[in-house]
Amino acid sequence: MKFDTILAGVGGQGVLSMAAVIGRAAAQDGLRAKQSEVHGMAQRGGAVQAHLRVSDDVVESDLIALGTADLVLSLEPVEALRYLAYLSPDGALITSSNPFRNITDYPDLPALLARVRTLPRAIVVDAEQLATQAGDVQAANTVMVGAASHVLPMPPEALEDAIAAMYARKGPAVVELNRAAFRLGRGAAEAATAGAVEAGR
Repeated sequence: MKFDTILAGVGGQGVLSMAAVIGRAAAQDGLRAKQSEVHGMAQRGGAVQAHLRVSDDVVESDLIALGTADLVLSLEPVEALRYLAYLSPDGALITSSNPFRNITDYPDLPALLARVRTLPRAIVVDAEQLATQAGDVQAANTVMVGAASHVLPMPPEALEDAIAAMYARKGPAVVELNRAAFRLGRGAAEAATAGAVEAGR
């Protein structure tokens, strides 16, 4: 088994935190994980990309080849499309619908999201709204891990345990907030998938 993920967003959104949670969950589930360095401008507002490879065997390289990623997981819709060339033909793209307008000619958002939704395995989640519902808009990255939990190769319980371990030093309230964010993201992705099936996509 091998599962390759491109994680994308902009500086300050928590791309590395998403990768850390998924990598920790993989290790807890007996899998091997290898993560690349972040590529791009990691300062707040600059594009950020990371590669995360999970396998039940040795992972030789930490970089994912074009056209082979099982998942593009993005905190920002433009960044999701930026890495579309990495996605395999049967891969999934899961993105937040919330724009980070760090350029003056940011694309029309409805047209951008419509483009994302033309992909056969695309899920769009309002991560900021769900994170706010959980208790803190900064938990949007945890929402997106929840949204991705349907396609990731480890059980959701392992992801929740990894979230709890990662945020334990911040206290039980923060742990529970992030657990709630994860579950809201998972539920939103489930609803989006069911809606796509009903629509015949």
